[in-house]
Amino acid sequence: MNRFLGCLLMSAVATTVFAQGGTNSPFSQFGLGEISQQGASLNKGMNGVGYALHEGNMVNTLNPASSAYVDSLTFLFDMGLTASVTNFQENGARKNARTGNFDYAVGQFRLWKNVGAAFGVVPMTDVGYQFSSSSFLQTANSTMTTTYVGDGGLNKLFLGVGVKLFRNLAVGARGAYLWGSFDRGVTLTSSQAMNTLYKNYKADVSNYALDFGLQYDLPLSRRESLTLGLTYGLGHKLKSDAECYIINYNSTTSKRDTAKMVVDNAFELPHTFGVGLAYRQANKLTVGLDGEMQRWGNVKFPAESGGQYQLRNGLLKNSYRFALGAEWLPRYNGRSLFQRIRYRLGVGYATPYYKIGSSDGPKQYSATIGFGIPIQNQINARSYVNISAQYVHQGVEGMLKENTFRLNLAITFNERWFAKWKVE
Repeated sequence: MNRFLGCLLMSAVATTVFAQGGTNSPFSQFGLGEISQQGASLNKGMNGVGYALHEGNMVNTLNPASSAYVDSLTFLFDMGLTASVTNFQENGARKNARTGNFDYAVGQFRLWKNVGAAFGVVPMTDVGYQFSSSSFLQTANSTMTTTYVGDGGLNKLFLGVGVKLFRNLAVGARGAYLWGSFDRGVTLTSSQAMNTLYKNYKADVSNYALDFGLQYDLPLSRRESLTLGLTYGLGHKLKSDAECYIINYNSTTSKRDTAKMVVDNAFELPHTFGVGLAYRQANKLTVGLDGEMQRWGNVKFPAESGGQYQLRNGLLKNSYRFALGAEWLPRYNGRSLFQRIRYRLGVGYATPYYKIGSSDGPKQYSATIGFGIPIQNQINARSYVNISAQYVHQGVEGMLKENTFRLNLAITFNERWFAKWKVE
């Protein structure tokens, strides 16, 4: 119990240091920001696959039903870090940017027979960018410069339960507390004029999220099976207001005129549907295929135009994500380290949930390779160091293109709990 409280304390500390900083993409200025890749070390190594996965020695945060399969004497705690390098390309110009941040902390343990629980803190969306554009106005003989800056995003602290109803069927539910803020700004300056125009968009979010999941196993043989996974994320209003400040500053008179506009109940989560299929050969091979749809098309979003700040249709669109991943273990009880390493890989494709003007946002292509390296010591041979590398390409033709390389490092602590010592 003391160790369990310690892990809860570590998660609580993680929520206080869970600073945004996972992106530096200008595309994160749209919507609620860049959707963070969900999942723990197992999912990241397989490029986000997980709706139909349930490993007793790994935490799967993508489907709450998977908690029902946790090993009976096992307590899992998984935490990870992410570092990335992004190359931006636009009109022949290139620039590199680097980020690094704490990624997630999650845990999983058994409550009762056929009932497991999972908890943790994970990112949901990221906002982080700073760029500018300039144009020369010949009629005014001046250069107009527009600077864009933004940071923030949403985080999720969750607690979920999975229950095995029958031998081959498990269901799960997860509740989460969402919190975060958005701070986006646009500054317009002229090389000749004394006035500077600031536009600042702010919002604070504090609400809840609910997810539900199901997993059904279909045995093919004594060691082989197929698993179907289904998930549903509840869409609802976040009951958070959006604020817009328009400030006109005159550097000569130091006069500042400020106008404030507020949109009540401005933000909303979409209904989300996920489906996955996994083939599993016990202690040898796992192959999974995931599909996901987020119904952003019905969601309004606040925008400022012509001096009016209000909810508008048509800024967001339904998004889709597909991922294929695999994990291979050469020999479960192999003598050499290389035989016991879990080798993972995956590929993925995703469409954007926002529009840029009248055009769709960037489509995303990704590929991942990962390794689960067992930690061997005198008292524990079940913990893992997990390393994965991911390449992501996204861009809009004729506009900005991004190529990102991410390195994820995580440690999965797998301790034997609840075992009774017998003295003879």
